[in-house]
Amino acid sequence: MKKIIKAKGFLIGETVEKDKAVLVEDGLISDIISIDEIEKEYGSLKVEDFGDLVLVPGTVNAHNHCFQSLLRGIAADRPFLEWRDKTLYAYSPKMRLQDIYTGALFAFTEMMKCGATTVSDFFYLHQFGTESDEAIVQAARDAGIRLVIARTMYDWDGAPEGYRETVTDAYENTKKMMEKYTGGMAKVIPAPHSLHAASPDMVRTGHRLALEFDSPMHIHVAEEPFEVKQVVKEHGTTPLRYLDELGVVDSHMAIIHGVWLDGEEIELLGKRKGSLIYCPSSNMFLADGITDIPKYLSSGVNIALGSDGACGNNRISVFEEMRMVAILQKAKTLDALSVNFHDAYKMGMANAAKALDLPVGKIEKGYTADFVAINCKDFSMQPLSRKGNQFLPNLIYSLQPTAIAAVIVNGETTVKDGKLTRVSDESVLKQVAETMEYLEEG
Repeated sequence: MKKIIKAKGFLIGETVEKDKAVLVEDGLISDIISIDEIEKEYGSLKVEDFGDLVLVPGTVNAHNHCFQSLLRGIAADRPFLEWRDKTLYAYSPKMRLQDIYTGALFAFTEMMKCGATTVSDFFYLHQFGTESDEAIVQAARDAGIRLVIARTMYDWDGAPEGYRETVTDAYENTKKMMEKYTGGMAKVIPAPHSLHAASPDMVRTGHRLALEFDSPMHIHVAEEPFEVKQVVKEHGTTPLRYLDELGVVDSHMAIIHGVWLDGEEIELLGKRKGSLIYCPSSNMFLADGITDIPKYLSSGVNIALGSDGACGNNRISVFEEMRMVAILQKAKTLDALSVNFHDAYKMGMANAAKALDLPVGKIEKGYTADFVAINCKDFSMQPLSRKGNQFLPNLIYSLQPTAIAAVIVNGETTVKDGKLTRVSDESVLKQVAETMEYLEEG
C-alpha cells in the first residue's frame, strides 16, 4: 500500500525541513519529496496531512520489562534486592497468560502515547513457555507498536520457577521464536539475563544463537555493586572481563546498565564494537549509581537508551530518558558539555536502532515510516525563532507529553489527539483494573 504523509516539517538528520512529504510504501519510507511533487507525481495517492505539526522519528525504547508496568508504585523507595523480592518475585508468579498480555498492552500503549514506536522488551516470564512470548507479540500487534523480544535466558535457582529454563530448553525455545519472528513488526533476539541469573553455559548459549542468526544479544551487566562483588568472588575477575573470557564480548553484544564497569572494561567494550543500553531514570530510582557515559562515548561504545520496567522507573518515555542522560551527566561531571542534546537525540533514535539491528530511528529512504507528530505551539516547545534553531534542544530538554499530537507506526496513525486508535484507552485501563484486582486478591 502506498500513501503520502505530509506535514509542516520533518526532522531529517537534525534539521527541520519544510515543504516536504514522505512517500510510504508497505510501511517504509520509499521517498522524500517536495510538496510541489505531490500533485504532479503522486496525485492519485491518498494524502495524510498533519497540517502545522512537525514529524520527528519515532523514539526507540531499547530496554523495557512490559509486565512490570502492572507493578508500578508497589514497593517504591526500597533497596534494590528488597524491591526485587517485594515486586517481581512476589507478583509475577501469580500472573495468568491474560495478565501477561494485559501488562504488555498497558506498557506498549502508554509508551507509544509518549512517542515510542519501537520497543525491545527484555522478557522472562516463561511459566507458559513460548505462549508467554506469543502473548506479548499479540499485545504489540493490538497496540500497533514494533516489538523486539529480548527473550531472556534464565537458570538461577533463586528466581521464581516460572522464570527458569534449562540451557537446552532456553536454546530450543528461543531458537523457535527467532525463526518465527525475524523482523518487520516483531523480532526475537537472545538475552541471557545477567551473570547473576544466567550460568556461563547459558550465556555462551545465548551468544551461540546470536552468531547463528547474526543477531544482537542483550544482557544485564554490572547494574549493582553486589553483582560485581559476586562475579569477582566466583570467577576471580570483573564482569566484562569474565564475559570476555567466555568469548561473548563482540559487536553482537549490548550490555544493559553497565554502571559499575571500570575504565578498562569500558574501553574493551568499545574496542569490540559492543553497545550499552543505558536506563538513567531506573538507575536513579533504584539507587544503582550513575554510569560513566562520557567514558563510554570516548571509548567508541554505541549508546542507546531504555526506560527499564515501570516499577523501577515509574515513567516510560524515551524523550524523558534523553533529557535525563544529558542533565544527569552534567551534574555528575560538573561539565555542561559532557553529554549534549545531539548525543542524547542519537541515543534515543539511531543508536538504539543499531543496538536492535533495525531500520528505525531516522527519517530516511529505506527506514520505517515511524513518526511522532509534534505540536510546536505547545508551551513546552516554545519559543521558536523563525529559523527554528531551538527545535532540537527543546525536543530534548523541555518537551512535555502535551506536545505529542499523534504517533505513526509503520505508516499507520496509532495515536491521534492523545488517544489510541487501535484499542480504546478505556478498554486498556479496564483490563489493568481487572488484572490488579485478581493479583491483589490472589
